Amino acid sequence: MRVTVFSTKPYDRTFLAEANEKAGHELTFLEPRLTAQTARLAEGSDAVCAFVNDDLCAVVLDQLTDVGVRVVALRSAGFNNVDVVAGRELGLTVVRVPEYSPHAVAEHTVGLILALNRKIHRAYNRVREHNFALTGLLGFDLHGRTVGIVGTGRIGVCVAQIMVGFGCRVLASDPCPSDTAAAAGVQYVPLERLLTESHIVTLHCPLTADTRHLIDAERIARCRAGVMLINTGRGALVDTRAVIDGLKSGRIGYLGLDVYEEESDLFFEDRSERVLGDDDFARLTTFPNVLITGHQAFFTEDGLHNIAETTIANLSTVEHDGPGAVPTAALVC
Repeated sequence: MRVTVFSTKPYDRTFLAEANEKAGHELTFLEPRLTAQTARLAEGSDAVCAFVNDDLCAVVLDQLTDVGVRVVALRSAGFNNVDVVAGRELGLTVVRVPEYSPHAVAEHTVGLILALNRKIHRAYNRVREHNFALTGLLGFDLHGRTVGIVGTGRIGVCVAQIMVGFGCRVLASDPCPSDTAAAAGVQYVPLERLLTESHIVTLHCPLTADTRHLIDAERIARCRAGVMLINTGRGALVDTRAVIDGLKSGRIGYLGLDVYEEESDLFFEDRSERVLGDDDFARLTTFPNVLITGHQAFFTEDGLHNIAETTIANLSTVEHDGPGAVPTAALVC
């Protein structure tokens, strides 16, 4: 199968090429994102391979079908960037990586919690300047604190198990409770109660029409004063401007983000020589109690290996056995 890979970084090329050694697909690696302006670069390909910030709206999907593309292979779990209805109407097969390494994202989540709590990022900078004062670096024991987990798929469950190991009381909110989480001692409660009682709230639910801006001004007002909010799910789960207001008022005491609502114009590129035009993002970086990483929670050797293996396997299955043979969890449309 001829496949055009968009949003290619050196690590994508390395892991996909390795996974493709036996499959023998013809991979063409392109650095640009997939957009309405770049879609025609896939001409002559049977499939495109896209990442989280590639644009797969109806217009782009229509352009892809015009140049002969029949398969879209997402090398991600989320598919909120895909117009699924348009994909079905156009007869496209869209596949994804339903899971790759829940431990990678869960461990990064806990890393953000620990770094924010103990001000590790600030302490690192101080020591480099030979400033060994401890004033302003005061943290709290995680043991005995309440952690609220919104969404208990595999990542959320991993986070829950880790936080139980720290001796935390763990609450969760999910329309489909996990038996594994419950067995670990997690208590399921309504979202409003979770927000009211939790010292730490961490988001692990998918981005849908129902969860967009799940954390807005009204819900931030329900939170415990000084709450720590962590988002390693999707940027639009939180209303950025409401979060900024929450930081200014002190309702949010700590904020850890690995994703951002408008990240497609920022993340995965070196923009150190440019002035950022995103005022909200710039404002977030001025707060001493905010820690942002650039969508790197998935970024482990294990995670990239599994993403590449599943992506190539999805392409091979569609090519040899048809879309109906793709595992249900991996088939978007």
